[in-house]
Amino acid sequence: MLDFIYYPVSGILWVWHKVFGAIPFLGPDNGITWALSVVFLVFTLRAVLYKPFVKQVRTTRQMQELQPQIKALQKKYSGDRQRQAAEMQKLQKEHGFNPIMGCLPVLAQAPVFIGLFHVLRSFNRTGTGFGQVGLSVEANANTPNYFFGVDDVQSFLSARLFGAPISAWITMPKAQLDAFAAYGPIPTVLNIAVVAVPLMIIASIATHFNSRASVARQSPEAAANPQSAIMNKLALYVFPLGVLVGGPFLPIAILLYWVSNNIWTYGQQHIVFRRIDAEEEEKKQAAMARRAENAPKPGARPDLSKKKKSGAAATNGSSGQDDSEKVNSDDSTDQAVGGASTQGGSKPKPGSRPQSNRGKSSKRKRR
Repeated sequence: MLDFIYYPVSGILWVWHKVFGAIPFLGPDNGITWALSVVFLVFTLRAVLYKPFVKQVRTTRQMQELQPQIKALQKKYSGDRQRQAAEMQKLQKEHGFNPIMGCLPVLAQAPVFIGLFHVLRSFNRTGTGFGQVGLSVEANANTPNYFFGVDDVQSFLSARLFGAPISAWITMPKAQLDAFAAYGPIPTVLNIAVVAVPLMIIASIATHFNSRASVARQSPEAAANPQSAIMNKLALYVFPLGVLVGGPFLPIAILLYWVSNNIWTYGQQHIVFRRIDAEEEEKKQAAMARRAENAPKPGARPDLSKKKKSGAAATNGSSGQDDSEKVNSDDSTDQAVGGASTQGGSKPKPGSRPQSNRGKSSKRKRR
């Protein structure tokens, strides 16, 4: 039913097994060859998911920046869920925010984890539990496993990593351990535990430090959110503890997958965060440079040339109107003066003084 997952996973694992198996001092039957194949299967997947991971980091930061606006919308439309959802979608669309991108890397890794678990378990199909085929030892060794042929299956059964098959786990039933008898010594629980327990501890510590790095990047507002606080505690303590509790039930190859995945995540987080921090610092410096260019220098007067030009352009349109109004006002003044001079009767004769001057001269004679 999930062959569309099993075949690609087994195909990538098969390619890396052929690559490392061609190295002379390793060979195809070496446990280190199979372990490196699993590790580089993880690296291949994570390399493909690098850009979605960067998008996830940016989406997480953007979500933290929009948190105050989201809370405001939730408070404003607390009684109208439909309107609240519509406003949320509008806000996300305006800022180009897509919540699905924040979950894409995790969603993409889950099928690979399931596919790898199934492919590794299918190398040994002698079990009779849930999902087991219950083949005999001979039938299992002569049955292909997706991309792996019969020779590859027998090579996997004979491979040992410090005395333990990488498909074995600590709680593996004895009937399934007997399937390795034809291709080497039957591994004991101690052989498996010597390899599995250190991997469990490393995987648990790596999970904790990756979670701590993610929590440290959160804003104070996001960390103060009750839901975020609960998820942070789960990521910091519960998930790492889950690796220790579930480790005895996981094949050594799955523990290798977990360790290599966490190591890649730890390095990738620091590289991506440093890159994003540098980009944001460049943006801040560019913004400060633009402000410095526009701002006047210390002790210098502001440049008003632009304001004068804009003011002149604004007044040019009204200058013609002002001149016409001035002319009209002059004309009206002249008319008023002319009318006032004619209201008293006849006009003064040429060479005669105005009436007001005559009054003044008569007063001087009387004196």
